[in-house]
Amino acid sequence: MRPVVALLTDFGVRDHYAGTMKGVILGICPETTLVDISHDVPPHDVLTASLELAACYKYFPAGTIFLAVVDPGVGSSRRPLAAEAGDYRFVAPDNGVLSAVFKELPPRRVVELTERRFGRPTVSRTFEGRDRFAPAAGWLAKGTDLKALGRGLTDYVRLAIPDAVASETEVRGEVLRVDRFGNLITNIDRRAFDRLGRLGEVPLEIHAGAHLVGRMVTTYSEIGPDEVCSLFGSTDHLEIAANAASAADTLHLGRGAAVSVIRAS
Repeated sequence: MRPVVALLTDFGVRDHYAGTMKGVILGICPETTLVDISHDVPPHDVLTASLELAACYKYFPAGTIFLAVVDPGVGSSRRPLAAEAGDYRFVAPDNGVLSAVFKELPPRRVVELTERRFGRPTVSRTFEGRDRFAPAAGWLAKGTDLKALGRGLTDYVRLAIPDAVASETEVRGEVLRVDRFGNLITNIDRRAFDRLGRLGEVPLEIHAGAHLVGRMVTTYSEIGPDEVCSLFGSTDHLEIAANAASAADTLHLGRGAAVSVIRAS
């Protein structure tokens, strides 16, 4: 199978940045299949990038190389790294962007990109995606062993991604991200939710911020006009959603907003 490199950045598509990185990869390994996960991560938003990567990596074929460049520390002393985890390899800045993946899939090996021959001869202090990260992804696609790219690391950066807290009567969590439709996506997964009892068998209340969310549905199409409901989305996490509208705007809530599921008495 042709090697696959999947790209996730905050570069957008107006400027040349994402396309330039693709050109560098193809210059090293012309047979690479390039896949755009997204280039619309909010600028400098490492947490959102980490969650987006964790939401999609497992649906790619084994051997895929993920190039994740959301890098507010570009040109600083933060380290560039590459990693192997499960059946995949990752190239990214050492700023926590791989944290959500590593939480699910502890890495077997992490290296700092110190071998200069696997980067471009001159490395820009403002565009390491082109000069350091894309070449590393290209060489991995060409068959270079990850160990050849640099020295091993054990002290890489991890983001503190909060987990939901569950008891017998309540699950307390928070909104981790807001998608482009305005859905409020939480850190409450189905397993934590089901600890309170099966929906329909026990009375449950769902609160988002100061709002009592009306009811639980299974699809967005079940939500009525001017109604805000909850459901489990494609990542199997609890979401707060509105009918053809933004729940974030309707409720005036965003990342960090408290969400709780309570077993009503």
